[in-house]
Order: sequence, then C-alpha cells, then structure tokens
Amino acid sequence: MLRSRSGNFASAAAAFLLGSALAGAALAGGPAKESPLSMVEALHSAFGDHHDRAVHTKGLVFVGTFTPAKEARTLTKEPIFSGGPLPVIARFSLFAGVPDLADNDDGASPAGLAVKVKAKDGDDFDIEANQHPDFIVSTFDEFAVFLRAVGSTKPDSPHPSPVEQFLATHPHAVQFLHSRTYPASYAQARYWGINAVKFTNAKGQSVFVRYTFKPHAPEKYLTPDERKVAGPSYLGDEIVRRIAAAPVSFDLYAQIAGKGDKIDDPAVAWPATRKMVKLGTLTLVNQPDDPNEVARTLLFLPGQSHPGVEAADPMLVLRNTAYPISLGERQ
Repeated sequence: MLRSRSGNFASAAAAFLLGSALAGAALAGGPAKESPLSMVEALHSAFGDHHDRAVHTKGLVFVGTFTPAKEARTLTKEPIFSGGPLPVIARFSLFAGVPDLADNDDGASPAGLAVKVKAKDGDDFDIEANQHPDFIVSTFDEFAVFLRAVGSTKPDSPHPSPVEQFLATHPHAVQFLHSRTYPASYAQARYWGINAVKFTNAKGQSVFVRYTFKPHAPEKYLTPDERKVAGPSYLGDEIVRRIAAAPVSFDLYAQIAGKGDKIDDPAVAWPATRKMVKLGTLTLVNQPDDPNEVARTLLFLPGQSHPGVEAADPMLVLRNTAYPISLGERQ
C-alpha cells in the first residue's frame, strides 16, 4: 500500500504555530484535535524522520513564468491576476515522504505540483495541487490517524492490521487508493487543488473555487504493466530531458463551486460539469542554477490570505501552519 518507516521529531516552532492552527480550525466551527506538530510527527511515523520534507519528499524544482488571463479579473482582485508575466518557482514531486522512493512505487501517487508566483510587491502567491481531484480523507485529524495506522502496520502485523482497521471504516479511502493513476510524465498529468478558496473581485462579489492545472501536452497515464517496468527515476529523468528540449506549460483554471458542493471536505470532488474560468498559463523553462539549494529553502504556503483570495477549507490553513515545521527540520 504505502511504504512505512518509523521515526521521531520535535520542534520548538510548534508552540508558535499552534495558535495559527487553532484559528484556522475555527473555520470548521471548533478546534482540531491535531496540532501542526502532531501532524508532522504522524507523517514521520509513516515515512520516517529523514530531515527532509515530511511528505512529497522526492521532487524536482524548475523556474519559469506565470501569465494571467484577463478572465481571472472577473473572479478576484488579487494583483497577480491583473498584470503581466511574473516569475515562478515550481516543484513536481512524488507523494510519500520517502527521499529515495522509486518513481513507479505504489506510494508515488498522487504526484504533486506546487507553484510559487513571485509577486512584484513581495507577497508571493502559492498553489499546491495533487494529481487527483479529491483527497483520501475529509479532515486534518483523519489524515493523521491514517498515517499513524500506516506507520504501525508491519509486514508481520496480525490481521486486521492497523491500516486494515482504518480502511474498514473509511470506504472512501479504499476507493481513493484503488483509483490512483501514475503519469507517463509530470508534464502529462492534470493536477487539482483539493482545498477550496474564496475569491472576491473588485465589485465585492465572491465565489468558492478549487484550482486545477491542465497540461498543454496530452494527458497520459501508465497501465499497471507499464508502471511495473518503468525505471525508479523515470518521472524525474523524463521531465529534465523534456524541459531542456522545450518549455512545458499548463493552463491554470478556477473550478467554481455549485449548489450543494462541499467547501470544507476535500474528500468530495466537485462535478466535472462545474464552470471553469481560466486564470492564466504556467510555463516552465529550466532548472535553477542550484536546484538542491533552492529546494532546501523553498516553502509553499497555500493557505496564505491575499487581496481577493482567502482559505475556505480549514484543512488548507492547517497545512499552512504545519509546513514551516517541516522546513525547519531540513535546514
């Protein structure tokens, strides 16, 4: 299912971040049981304490530009959507928090795409998306419980193992794990922002949206037999060759929530028939001069508020407060 390693982690940043986490949880009407620190510890219980990113550990960074689409201004007053092209740093990654994970490993999916748009005023705009339109569970707390179940399940665990017990009471998690796909290339996958945000335009009109990156290259996913024989670094090797030969582009869209759509439940995908509004185009042109150093200090804060953009799903705010802990441990 997922590779499991044991590990421990402690961080002095937890006390500072806990207040922000509880404020985010209030969006859901009450405090979360998990803190940012306990979530990072849960990730380490599943994947190991290796002084790197706690999840989506193996990845590659690239630089390029984001060019906004004029339609974006109908939804939000955020400045990055109203000017010209802006520089970006983007990172493709495998899911599991294992630094040496094979690209064709079961735990590699859902792959991720994280983008940092470098705004002129220094208010960088971050988006994180996964190669799946929904998430394995509905809440921050449930995800921590799942991760601990993965970490405590060993090859010789008696049945039902901890992870089997979790899945027995979470049918959507079973469906999620069985429906995962594995791209032929990072450039040929679609990526979804699973957490909703609220957009407000210059007229004060608001809508709830989820992001999606649609590739310019045709989407292509491996069959089980193709994945089995793919190399352990097939995704990384291929994307480096591809971008060295020509830029790779994605169109960024806002999927607008309709009546009855769950705003605070990332486990429920919104219908594909929902209206899509183009926000702009991401184009990646090369790797930075020192990609390892850039990756070491790169922090994405997808729950950060901006003019005309604010988190709507409490999980997004809680993710925002856990990531700095992971950043600190890899310095």
